[in-house]
Amino acid sequence: MEAALQAALRGPRGANPLVGAVVVDPKGNHLITGLHRGAGTAHAEADAIAQAAAAGLDLSGCTMLVTLEPCDHLGRTGPCTQAIIAAGITDVVYAVDDPHDPAAGGAATLRAAGVRVRSGLGAAESLDLNRQWFEAVTAKRPFVTLHIAQTLDSRIAAQDGTSQWISSPESLADNHAIRGRIDAILVGTQTVLVDNPRLTARDPQGTPAPNQPVRAVMGLRDVPGGAAVRGTDGRVAHLRTRDPHEALSLLYASGTRHLMVEGGSRILSAFLAAGLVDELIVYLAPTLLGSGTPALDGLGITTLGDAQQWEWDESDGGAVRRLGRDLRLHLRPQRTVALDPQPSRGTAEQAQEGH
Repeated sequence: MEAALQAALRGPRGANPLVGAVVVDPKGNHLITGLHRGAGTAHAEADAIAQAAAAGLDLSGCTMLVTLEPCDHLGRTGPCTQAIIAAGITDVVYAVDDPHDPAAGGAATLRAAGVRVRSGLGAAESLDLNRQWFEAVTAKRPFVTLHIAQTLDSRIAAQDGTSQWISSPESLADNHAIRGRIDAILVGTQTVLVDNPRLTARDPQGTPAPNQPVRAVMGLRDVPGGAAVRGTDGRVAHLRTRDPHEALSLLYASGTRHLMVEGGSRILSAFLAAGLVDELIVYLAPTLLGSGTPALDGLGITTLGDAQQWEWDESDGGAVRRLGRDLRLHLRPQRTVALDPQPSRGTAEQAQEGH
C-alpha cells in the first residue's frame, strides 16, 4: 500500500483524486504499479492492468492494493470493477471508500462477482493524500487551483499596469498545460477590462489545445462585447457575483469539477480569504519591481497568529521546480487537525459477512 500511495503522488490534483494501485502475485511478489494521471486518463487500476497485459503478465489469482475504492461507473473511462474482474484478480485491498456518489459501490460489485475485498489499510494516509478533494466532493463544489505569477516582491504588474510577461516561457507553457486539463478558468471583470485575456489553452507555438476550459468572468460589471474572453465558441460564463461561494455553486451546477482561479488580486484574495483554495501554484520570477500591483489585496489578517498556513505539495512533479529562470512553488492548505478515518462501508460489510 505504501508503494501505491507513492505512485499516486505522481499524478496531478484536480477533478479526480490521486490514486495508485499495485498488483502482487499469490506469493506476494510485486508485479506492476499503476496510477491515475488526470481526468480522462485510465484510472490507476486500469493502468496497472493495461501495463500487465502489455508485458504479457497473467493476473489470475493475484491481489490488487489500491488507495481508493475501485469505481463502479462508466464515465470517460470504464468501470474499474469490471476491469479487475475481467483480469482474474481474486483479492482487492483498498484504503478508503469513494465518497463520490456516481463512482461509489465498487466493493459491493466486486464481492458479488466473487472477489475477496478488504479495506482500511493505509486509510489515514490515503485520506491525507486527498483531503482537499474529499472536502470539495463533500461540499459539492469544484476543486479549486489558484495560480499566481509574481515577482520576488509579490507584484503581478508594474506601476504602469504592464505584466506581460513576468513569467518565463517555461512557466507559461506549464500554466497552459494545466489549462488544458481543467474544466474552467476564472478571472475578475477588472482583469478582463485591463488585460483583455483570451483564457485559452495553447501550446508553446500558440496552437489551441484539444481541450479548452470554460472561460468564467466573475463580477458585476458587464463584459465588453469585443472582449477576447468571449471567443467564438460560446464557452464563456459571466458570474454576476462577488461571492466566491456563489461563483463555485454556479460553476458546479453547470458541470465544472476543477476550476483554476487566475486573478486579479481581488479575486485571488477573495478565494483565499474564504478558505476555498485546494491547491496553490506560484510561479516566482527572479524580478524586483518595488512598486506596482500586489499579488494579493488583503486577506483580513491583522496578527501573525491568524496567518494562513500552507504546506509543500509533493504531487505532480514536486513542491519546488525550476522552470526556465522561474521557480514553480506547489502548495496545499496545511492540515489543522489530525485525521481520524471512520470505518468504511467495506469494513462494516466484512464484519457482517464474517470476513
